[in-house]
Amino acid sequence: MKPVIDYSIYLVTDTVYFKDDSIYNKLEAALSAGVTLLQYRDKSAETRILYERALKVKALCDKYRVPLIINDRADIAFAVQAAGVHLGQGDLPPLIARRMLGSDAVIGVSAHNADEALKADTADYLGCGAVYATATKKDTSVIGTEGLSKISAVTKLPFVGIGGITLENYKAVLQAGADGAAIVSAILGADHICQTVRKLKNMALEAKSVKI
Repeated sequence: MKPVIDYSIYLVTDTVYFKDDSIYNKLEAALSAGVTLLQYRDKSAETRILYERALKVKALCDKYRVPLIINDRADIAFAVQAAGVHLGQGDLPPLIARRMLGSDAVIGVSAHNADEALKADTADYLGCGAVYATATKKDTSVIGTEGLSKISAVTKLPFVGIGGITLENYKAVLQAGADGAAIVSAILGADHICQTVRKLKNMALEAKSVKI
């Protein structure tokens, strides 16, 4: 059965945080504080290292019952029995990834504009951005919350904003129609990770109560 996903606080890793094993302590702190979904993204590691790191991340996600998504690599997602995979525009088509991972896999697709969002109708969710300028995606144009609103108008899929999202602009992303935000540095680079995640969680709950 496909897992029910809460996209509100979607933590995404980045290669820079894997320079030492302290990353696993950071991830556990974030998971324990209320992260709802985690994507293992590590653009520069070799396949064997990706696999070994993904196993460690999967063990932490299982401990806190949080679904794990693997960035780009359907083979790694299959190998570690992750909940699914997130695909960029240049990666495998979603239908092929689903054939590899099974019908219960959660397939995410990056969309940078409304046209790409419309073409990704076979995905389970969209990752949209970059909403704001970000050091983790230097080659991506900024779409702003206006871009999120345009995507919200054309898709029925759940979607998250990604790129430069912080405690200060998280609410604006939700107000633009997003179901949550994919966050890297604002969590993993925070001095107090648990406190940061709890603040995000409170804002997500407030936004949900307003929609209801």
